[in-house]
Amino acid sequence: MLFPHLNERQRRLMMGAEARILGHGGIRAVARAAQVSETTVRKGVDELEAGAEPLGRVRRPGGGRKRAAEVDPGLRPALLALVEPDMRGDPMSPLRWTTKSTRRLAGELTGRGHHISADTVADLLREEGFSLQANAKTLEGRRHPDRDARFCYINDRAKEHMGAGDPVISVDTKKKELVGQYKNGGREWHPKGLPAQVRTHDFLDRQGPGKAIPYGIYDIAANTGWVSVGTDHDTAAFAVASIRRWWQARGSRDYPRATRLLITADAGGSNGYRTRAWKTELAALAAETGLEITVCHMPPGTSKWNKIEHRLFSHISMNWRGRPLTSHDVIVNSIKATTTHTGLTVHAELDPSTYDTGIKVTDTDIDALPIHRHRFHGDWNYTLYPQRDDTAGVAEGLPPQSRAGGLRNPELTGMTEPALEVLVEQLSRRLDELREHGRSQQRGGDRIRARGAGAKDKLTAAHRVLATILYLRKLGTRDLIAQLFGVNASTITRAVHQVQPLLADHGYTVRPSTARFRTPADVTAFLATSRPTEIKSAC
Repeated sequence: MLFPHLNERQRRLMMGAEARILGHGGIRAVARAAQVSETTVRKGVDELEAGAEPLGRVRRPGGGRKRAAEVDPGLRPALLALVEPDMRGDPMSPLRWTTKSTRRLAGELTGRGHHISADTVADLLREEGFSLQANAKTLEGRRHPDRDARFCYINDRAKEHMGAGDPVISVDTKKKELVGQYKNGGREWHPKGLPAQVRTHDFLDRQGPGKAIPYGIYDIAANTGWVSVGTDHDTAAFAVASIRRWWQARGSRDYPRATRLLITADAGGSNGYRTRAWKTELAALAAETGLEITVCHMPPGTSKWNKIEHRLFSHISMNWRGRPLTSHDVIVNSIKATTTHTGLTVHAELDPSTYDTGIKVTDTDIDALPIHRHRFHGDWNYTLYPQRDDTAGVAEGLPPQSRAGGLRNPELTGMTEPALEVLVEQLSRRLDELREHGRSQQRGGDRIRARGAGAKDKLTAAHRVLATILYLRKLGTRDLIAQLFGVNASTITRAVHQVQPLLADHGYTVRPSTARFRTPADVTAFLATSRPTEIKSAC
């Protein structure tokens, strides 16, 4: 309120008086409140303490040194050209691939004839709305088209199991930790100048305790955690052994009437959906416990949304931050001591067992598993039964022609049967025309033998169209489609190359299915339990 009525000297003396009253730190506080430099306030304090007459001087209006941006009108545009994004800035600037610090920017501007200091560069950048920024992890890369639907599917399965009193657990392997005097991230209160002494390099000491592999099981409903600290390898056998220990010690007691178990896991690692040993070990666990074990894998690239990450592992990391993990006992005890205000309790134990790597699981072993792949993304969602499902082997002894009889099912093709018949008829006619034209060019003349004589095609035109639709629906691999039609994979490849351009010419787009199959028996089991539904055309 007083500043507009005071001249320069009076303002300076007033700020100096206020700074003296505030004592230590008063100069900085007054300078920030008055939006002037600390030097100006300090001059006012010095003038008051000196007591000279007259106190200070008064400049004429407009006097004093002008701001650098006012003296040099081209300074601000030149600075913005250096710090703005590359597509809007100067593509030939030598600072394009270097750190744009205020010192580097000041040096570059000075070299172009704009004399400026690093502090003035910082002031100008703040005036233009710039600030020091770090990278922000927001770009998730390629998103799966069914990602949101898969989260909803996992959520529905979890609600269904918890509503029935069955356990739902989230599993994963925490980051491997070096055991010994190694630096651990974070800070912890210590006497000043006495930090914990650790190694200068994080190289594993082969003669030391080795490493620790914490595998966690988080019970979503009970808000409890179980961590097995392994010392050998992070394998599927180790992961399932940890789940087995949890069930024997806690799960069977907390859920005495449970008949099912739902596991949510990442898409990769020792519990990944492509890991065959994971499925075989779970099948053995299902046979031991009598539980129907359902596994729902998180979409690729979304492991941070797995419940165990932010409800268990994050609290463990905070609990032992800034503390060297000098032994396995320290790790186990630190995990045990992890709690939260919401009531989280954690049990931890050491698993010194040895788990071999490189174990091969053959196709025959996988085919013998009592596994049922769900209709919705069966490669990521599946159930392992205590005993083999009777429907799994329905088609084992049937010839390929009999197995292929139900492949026109709307749930496989994604089209109603009338729509499929029209499409097959149109493309079959066109395929026969193109095939006849190609053979005529090879012969160099008209047909000599009657149509139908000679070797028969392995696939009719209608079957080539149907095989291509099933392949584009991504129901399974090319080898699976070949088994369904009783031909080799090369025949399916040729069929796809022939039919796919015709689909594009006719404006048909085949949408991928959410169901995935691995063997003809999986397809037969799927059809055996299919329900008549209203299927919209996928083309």
